[in-house]
Amino acid sequence: MTPALRASRAAVSVREIATPEGPGRAHVSRPPRAHGTVVLSHGAGGSLGASWPLDLTVARDVLVAAGWAFVLVEQPWMVAGRRIAGRPASLDAAWVPMLDALTRGRGRLPRPLVVGGRSAGARVACRTAKSTGADAALLLSFPLHPPGRPEKSRADELALAPDPTWVVQGARDPFGTPDEVRPHLPAGATLLEVPGAHSFPAGSRTVLLETLTAVERSLSGMLLGGAPLHPSWSSHLHAPRPGPPQ
Repeated sequence: MTPALRASRAAVSVREIATPEGPGRAHVSRPPRAHGTVVLSHGAGGSLGASWPLDLTVARDVLVAAGWAFVLVEQPWMVAGRRIAGRPASLDAAWVPMLDALTRGRGRLPRPLVVGGRSAGARVACRTAKSTGADAALLLSFPLHPPGRPEKSRADELALAPDPTWVVQGARDPFGTPDEVRPHLPAGATLLEVPGAHSFPAGSRTVLLETLTAVERSLSGMLLGGAPLHPSWSSHLHAPRPGPPQ
């Protein structure tokens, strides 16, 4: 099945999931015979509005076309219409049961499970990676520190990311440039530098497409390599697919 056909046949649904912080919302794109699931979340401010941030949109397009189920999680604070996210503990308290609901029971999404998101969503995924049983992570614009406040480092959160992890960081990101992030990468993490700052304008689509395609190829190469990243992989069947370029 070609990538375009696979993407066109993806089942798209929106699921409301109860959490201790109120109902969250999962936007699910599931292609036929998905061989794994990527669950990403948004940042800490604003709203999704009529469209998702560009990096999340490109990630969805690339991953669904490659055969991954893709989920965008709307945290309860955003579903409720609030303008700013709550404290980190409240975000974690909502994220964990949402991941549990998506990966268990009837209609559960397949493993391996890749978690992540942009900015605050990336932080949540790192902090909860162990409790969600994540196999890998995709972190977009990881906010290493508040702008102009490098002493307020969140390197301890980045250190919790699973092995492997991919970090896509804007060259001029005021929340942490690639040079600032690089010394704090945990084992198994790969940093990919792209032009731009913390958010990406429409003109960044091409470079994001190239970068996220490279991430998908790396992840698929690990699947084909036969070295499970999580015990649940051993019982997971998937169709052979081309590996990454040598």
